[in-house]
Amino acid sequence: MPRLFRSAPRERLSRDVYVLGLIAFFVMVGFGVVVPVLPVFVRSFGVGYAEVGAVVSAFALMRLVASPFVGKLIDLMGERVVLAVGIGIVAVSSGLVGIAADYPHLLILRGVGGIGSAMFTVAAMTLLLGSTSAAHRARAVGFYQGGFLIGGMTGPAIGGLLATISLTAPFFFYAGTLAVAGIVGLVLLRPRAQPADGQAVAAGAPDADGSVNPLVPLRDVLRDARFRAACLANFAQGWNSFGVRSALIPVIVVEVIKGPSSFTGIAFAIAAVAQTLALGPAARFIDRAGRKPALVLSLAAAAVLTVAISFTGDIVTLTVLLSLYGVVSAFLGIAPAASVGDVVGRRGGRGIAIFSMSSDIGAIVGPLAAGALVDAFSFPVAFGVGAVFFLAASLYSLRMPRTVSAAPASVGTTTEG
Repeated sequence: MPRLFRSAPRERLSRDVYVLGLIAFFVMVGFGVVVPVLPVFVRSFGVGYAEVGAVVSAFALMRLVASPFVGKLIDLMGERVVLAVGIGIVAVSSGLVGIAADYPHLLILRGVGGIGSAMFTVAAMTLLLGSTSAAHRARAVGFYQGGFLIGGMTGPAIGGLLATISLTAPFFFYAGTLAVAGIVGLVLLRPRAQPADGQAVAAGAPDADGSVNPLVPLRDVLRDARFRAACLANFAQGWNSFGVRSALIPVIVVEVIKGPSSFTGIAFAIAAVAQTLALGPAARFIDRAGRKPALVLSLAAAAVLTVAISFTGDIVTLTVLLSLYGVVSAFLGIAPAASVGDVVGRRGGRGIAIFSMSSDIGAIVGPLAAGALVDAFSFPVAFGVGAVFFLAASLYSLRMPRTVSAAPASVGTTTEG
């Protein structure tokens, strides 16, 4: 991992955090390989923009359907097994996408992959947020995000090169990197998250700083402004970053800018570098200044950049705007998750599942709506609607309490709100 993570406060992160960062790297290398070619591959079946969006949405739809059941699976099987099985499902389905005979088969296989993705996402985040104290939670999330982004620096460039050979080769490569990630999880992660001193689950488990935090009832989690703001931010991210950005930017490069598909991989890779370099400063800011200012400012900036991206007419401008968006995404990738961790505590699987589902809802509706808006109107209209959600989430975040995590010297201090 980059040295920027080592400049954070001296408390060591748990082994599980480091392992999850490694797993995230392998997952994102493969995903990044697929991103530049998936929309173009779907278009090769002779379908329209709405059908391209449907493939992206199918993955998110099945994530949404499966997420409520993942918490029970974790109780029965443990985080490590659920994570590994989920990655295995995505690996097999992705490999089969490469030999899909027609559009319906492609759509079904992407949906199956979404089930595995839900298992991986919720299990990994449950382990991550339960392995770190509140004062260093943003640092842990930043390290985990760093694994994704270092993979993101490599994956799109590889995907662009593989696309010059075959539009199906990236899917087989993705299956291989996922297989490695699943094996790493099974071998290196602890079997399951247990209370360290044998306390009953109902009484709460010790946090990473040694303090005991009682389990928070779900109704209290849902009423908390911090949790609601985080879910709204995650919805906006799902709509824009995982939906509109992934579904439409590769098409803009090929059909508006008139560049080869490899340009998409290069632009995404450069943006991933910018986001990775911003992770360390973003994590320190969020842990020290609080979640609220990070969310309010980054969401507003994301709205402006989303609109600007839709008007770009050349690859250089697009790359610059995507890089700035990457810096903002460093904050949006950390602050919402850290805020959720502050609310749900160590064993908050249900709350984490809802948080994950909020992104999935955006990723389901976003590509479908954006594709339809492009067909009916234009790219700026499609991106403009996404910007509205960023702005709305920014305004709602003003309702959050000004919560600042405890400093390392006083870990365990409670915060207001």
